[in-house]
Amino acid sequence: MPIYEYICRDCQNRFEIIRPMKDADAPIACAECESENVSRCITVFFAQSGGKVVAGTGGGCAGCAGGSCASCAN
Repeated sequence: MPIYEYICRDCQNRFEIIRPMKDADAPIACAECESENVSRCITVFFAQSGGKVVAGTGGGCAGCAGGSCASCAN
């Protein structure tokens, strides 16, 4: 099951929860204040296997974010 990140609009608490994909946008209470005024955050991730990027970005400079342009220091 995926991990989803949420933010409470009342207390600004950010929290994560493991839940089924079908429930990703279902209402959930804040882990701190129990408010239901919660929004799901967009989360970015990075995965690497065998030295190659398989998901997300491989770092690099702000221009290409891939580490392959001429101005990258990687």
